[in-house]
Amino acid sequence: MIRDLGQLLAQMEPVLNPGAYAFVLAPVEVQVPADRIVASVREPEGLTLVIPESLAQALGLPVAYACAWITLTVHSDLEAVGLTAAFSGALGEAGISCNVIAGVHHDHLFVPIAQARQAMDALARLQASAR
Repeated sequence: MIRDLGQLLAQMEPVLNPGAYAFVLAPVEVQVPADRIVASVREPEGLTLVIPESLAQALGLPVAYACAWITLTVHSDLEAVGLTAAFSGALGEAGISCNVIAGVHHDHLFVPIAQARQAMDALARLQASAR
């Protein structure tokens, strides 16, 4: 796991995952196959899931946010400081909204589908500036 910000930025290696994804609020009565859930967050208002958009549609779940999914493949330490600020700043400067979920090994960025390529370009520029 890498904690140094310079190394993290230089080794980000963003990958655009195929497909479209959706943030949805999952009602208790709807059974979502566990192997199709990208991420989940329990909030007082209910369970937020990130799932393939096609699955959300098939289950009749309203899509709160349709997005593309970018994974930073660098093995970032959860205690690293500054990575989220750096990539969110780069995306913000490019006018791209970003929702972030950190896993044990990687950061996962969810951006508007129409801006996915632009987001990948902004991240590539950020990575190149750190080398």
